[in-house]
Amino acid sequence: MSRQAPEPIKKHICAGLLAHVDAGKTTLSEALLYQAGALKKLGRVDHKDAFLDTFALERERGITIFSKQAELSLSGTNLTLLDTPGHVDFSAEMERTLQVLDCAVLVINGTDGVQAHTETLWRLLERHRIPVFLFINKMDLQGTDRTARMRELKSRLDEACVDMTAPAAQEELAMCEETLLERYLETGNICTDEIAALVGTRRVFPCYFGSALKLEGIDALLDGVDRYMPAPAYGTDFGARVFKIARDTQGNRLTYLKVTGGALAVRTLLSGEEDGGWQEKVNQIRIYSGEKFRAVEQAEAGMVCAVTGLTHTRPGIGLGSAAGAIPPVLEPVLGYRVVLPEDSDAHTMLQYFRQLEEEDPQLRVVWNERLGELHVQLMGEVQLEVLSRLVADRFGVQVSFDEGSIVYRETITSPALGVGHFEPLRHYAEVHLLLEPGERGSGLVFTADCPTDQLDLNWQRLILTHLAEKTHVGVLTGAPITDLHITLLAGRAHVKHTEGGDFREATYRAVRNGLMQADSVLLEPYYTFRLELPEDCVGRAMTDVQRMDGTFDAPEQTAAGAVLTGRAPVASMRNYWTEVAAYTKGRGRLSCVPDGYAPCHNAAQVIEAMGYDPTRDVENTPDSVFCAHGAGYVVKWDEVRAHAHVDPGMRLEAEPESDTAPMFRPGSSTAGVADERELRALFERTYGPIKDRGFEAFQQSRKKAETMEQLYVTRIRADDYLLVDGYNIIFAWDELHAVADGDINAAREMLINRLSDYQAVRKCRLIVVFDAYKVKGGTGSVEKRHGMHVVYTKEAETADMYIEQASYDLSRKHRVRVATSDGMEQMIILGHGAERISATELQWEVEQAERHIQSVMKRL
Repeated sequence: MSRQAPEPIKKHICAGLLAHVDAGKTTLSEALLYQAGALKKLGRVDHKDAFLDTFALERERGITIFSKQAELSLSGTNLTLLDTPGHVDFSAEMERTLQVLDCAVLVINGTDGVQAHTETLWRLLERHRIPVFLFINKMDLQGTDRTARMRELKSRLDEACVDMTAPAAQEELAMCEETLLERYLETGNICTDEIAALVGTRRVFPCYFGSALKLEGIDALLDGVDRYMPAPAYGTDFGARVFKIARDTQGNRLTYLKVTGGALAVRTLLSGEEDGGWQEKVNQIRIYSGEKFRAVEQAEAGMVCAVTGLTHTRPGIGLGSAAGAIPPVLEPVLGYRVVLPEDSDAHTMLQYFRQLEEEDPQLRVVWNERLGELHVQLMGEVQLEVLSRLVADRFGVQVSFDEGSIVYRETITSPALGVGHFEPLRHYAEVHLLLEPGERGSGLVFTADCPTDQLDLNWQRLILTHLAEKTHVGVLTGAPITDLHITLLAGRAHVKHTEGGDFREATYRAVRNGLMQADSVLLEPYYTFRLELPEDCVGRAMTDVQRMDGTFDAPEQTAAGAVLTGRAPVASMRNYWTEVAAYTKGRGRLSCVPDGYAPCHNAAQVIEAMGYDPTRDVENTPDSVFCAHGAGYVVKWDEVRAHAHVDPGMRLEAEPESDTAPMFRPGSSTAGVADERELRALFERTYGPIKDRGFEAFQQSRKKAETMEQLYVTRIRADDYLLVDGYNIIFAWDELHAVADGDINAAREMLINRLSDYQAVRKCRLIVVFDAYKVKGGTGSVEKRHGMHVVYTKEAETADMYIEQASYDLSRKHRVRVATSDGMEQMIILGHGAERISATELQWEVEQAERHIQSVMKRL
C-alpha cells in the first residue's frame, strides 16, 4: 500500500491593503477573498454588504474606518489579509498596521493615478522597509492609460516598478541587478526565487493592472504574491508585536498582535515594562476573519491573532524578544472641546474616552482639571463624526464638539542648560540637563552623559523615566514641546534623604528651567495638498494659497484641467474645501495630507491670543526649592543656577576665568580655594554676610604656604575643632566604600583608626559623628577613643542635624572645620561661621599625617 506524500508546508504571509481614499481597496479585498475561495458570495461597497466593512458607519459611509483581518489560502501560502483605512483622517489606524506587515499591496486608482496620500503611504512603506506589490485598479473605466500610469509610477514612486504582465517584464527585472542581467543574457530566463529575492529586498516592485469590481487581474495579483513574496525568517524565541486594541460585542478587551518569533500558547504568562511593569496570562487566542473567529490553542510565528486576558498592552509595543515600542509618525492636528449633556458626569465620560483613547492612540484625550473640561485631539472632522458615533453606540451618550482649534507644538532653536533642585526638609535631588534643538519631526530624544561616580545608574534611569513619562509644555503658549534632544549631564542624590519622587520634581523643573532660558519657537501643523480644478480656476487657487501663507509648485496640465500641489498651514486650509466647491461649481477636488510641523506663520498673533504666562503655571514651574535652617524656600528660575550644588561640567557661554586658582586639587576632587570662595559667595547672595571666623586670614595663609605641612602648622591649633560626618566620608572614600559593601562595622572601625592617627599628629579636637537615627529607642552615645570623640546620634536625629547644631555652638568661641561632601550641610556650615573641608581633601590630609608617622618611625 503506497503512502500519500505529506503536503508541503506553506509559508505564512501577512499582507496589508493600502490606498488613497476611493481607489477601490475594499472592493479589491472582496475580490481577493472571492477568487481565493474564502467567500461564496461577492459583496459590494455600494450594496453595503462588503465582508470586511463590519462597523455600521463604514457601511453607511462606504469607507474603511478600522483595520480588518481576513484569512485565505493560496497554493503555497497561508495569507493573512489586513484591510486598512484609506481616508487621511484614519491614517493612524493604517500606520499601526504597518508594524506587522510582511508585504503590502498598494492600490492606485487608474483614473486618478498617484495622489498626495499615495506618496505619503509610499514613504511610510519605505520607512518600515516593507516589500510592495502595486495594483492599478479601475482600468476598465474610460480615460485610463496603462503606459502613462507606468511612467507616473516610475517617476513619482520608484524606477524599480515593473509591469509583471508586460512582454518585456523579464528584461526589466534583469536590469535591476548586474549578476541577474548576466544570467538572463546567458539563459534568457529569470527563475522565481531570484525574482522573490529582489521583491523581498525592495529592489523590485511588481505592478498589476485590472478591475477589482469585474474581477480582472485578481488572479495575476494573487499568483504574484504567492510566488514572489519570500517566506519571512523567524527566531525560535517568543516575540510579538501589538498593533491594535479593540473590544468585542461582549466588552472583552482584545489585543491584536503578530507573533514574530517562537509560538504563543493559551495560558502563557506574558510581561511588559508598561505601567510600572506587569504580568498577565493569555486566556484565549482568536484567529479572526471578518466578524467571525476561531479559537486556537497556539499561534505560530507569522500568524496574526487577537488574545484576551491582557489589560496593559497598547498599540506599538513589543512582547518577549520583540520588546520595545515603535513611536508613531503621524500626530493629531486638531483639538476640540467635548460638549457633554447636562445630566452626564464629566469624570465618568473621561473614563469612557480613556477607553477609546486606549484603542486609538492617535486620539488624544486631555482633561482640564481647572476648568473641569474634556478635550480631544484628532486628525480631522470625519474622525470626529466617527468618535461621536462610537460614544453613542457603545456608551449611550450623545456628545457634541465645539468648532475646534489647532494643536500647536513648541521647540527651541538654541541649546540651553536646565537646572532643577528639589529640597524641602528631608528631601533632596538635583538634576542638570542639556536641551538641544532636534531635527524637525524627530520628537523627543532622551540620553544620559552623567558619570556614575557622581550619580548612581539607578537614579539616572529614574530621571530618564521621568523625562519620558510627562507631556512637557513650552513657555510660549503652554503647548507640548517636540523636536528636542535632552541629555542628563549631572545630578546629585542624598544618601539618606532622597526618594524617587524627589527626582521627579527636580527633573520636571530642570526641563522647564532650560526652556525658560532657550530661544523658543511656536510650531503649527502643515498639510501637503493636491488641488484638481478646471483650468480657468487656477489663478484663483494660486491667489488663495498665497493668502493662506502656503506654497505651491507650478501647475500641471491634465486632460480635465489642472493640478496644483503644495504645502500650507492646517489653520489656513482646514475649511478650504468648501470654497473650492463653491468657486469650481463642484468640479474641483481638494485632498490634504498631514505633513508634520513647521514654524507658525502667525506666531505673534497666536501667542498674544493665548495669553500664557509660564511663570504662573504652577503645574509646570521653572523654579526650584532649596533648604536652609530646617525649612524649604523657593528660588526663582533665573537664580537657580547660582544656588546649584553640582557643576554640570559644561558652559554654553564664555565665562571669565577666576583670578585666584586653587593651590592644590588632591585626587579627583574639585575642592579648593575657588570652591570655598564660590560657596561663600553663594551663601552671602542668599542670606547676607557671613560672620567671619578668620576666613580671610586662613585664605591668606593658604596662599603663602608652599607645602601642606606648612599649611597645617599655620592653620590647625590645639583648640580647633574638626567635625567629621562618618558615613558620608566612608561612602566617599573608595577604600572604605568597598569594605562597607561587605561589612559596615569594619569600615567604621577603619575610619576611626585612621582618624585617631590623624588626630595624634594634628592635635586638634576631633569629633566623628555616625547616624543612628533609625535605631528604635536609641538614646545616642558619645565614646572617647584614642583622644577623639565618637558620637552615635539618638533616634530621629541625623548626623547632619548633630553637626549643624555643634558647628553653631562651637564656632562662637573656636575655629571649626566640618568634613563632609553634602552640599546642603556645607551651606549651613558657612552660615554658622565654620569652614568646610571636602571628603577628598580630608583623605589627602589623613594620608599626609600617616606619612608623617611613617617618617618618624623610620628615624627611631
